[in-house]
Amino acid sequence: MPELSRRRALTAAAVVATTAGTGTWSASAPATAAGHHDSPETFDEVYKGRRIQGRPAAGHHHHGAGYAVFVDGVELHVMRNADGTWISVVSHYDPVATPRAAARAAVDELQGAPLLPFPAN
Repeated sequence: MPELSRRRALTAAAVVATTAGTGTWSASAPATAAGHHDSPETFDEVYKGRRIQGRPAAGHHHHGAGYAVFVDGVELHVMRNADGTWISVVSHYDPVATPRAAARAAVDELQGAPLLPFPAN
């Protein structure tokens, strides 16, 4: 049996938290993103006073699988993991099921601070 690493334990905990109905993502979002390679749904909402948006991106984004997420108009760098979960530059060690959940987690983590643009290179 493979040894349980910290990363695997955190990933398992995140999956359990999202499937347990923590209420951090909408009921229209899939219960799990694993195995889905299609683009997630577009969203535009105000979460905790911050405008979060997500939509398919024009052109190819290296890690975001062609999907762009914004917090108050500033792009939040997101990445889709091999297991279908999503992470952001703000909450890199907390994988979530959808880009909407990644945006909400970033807002929670920012605690009112502005999101600064992520350097392209």
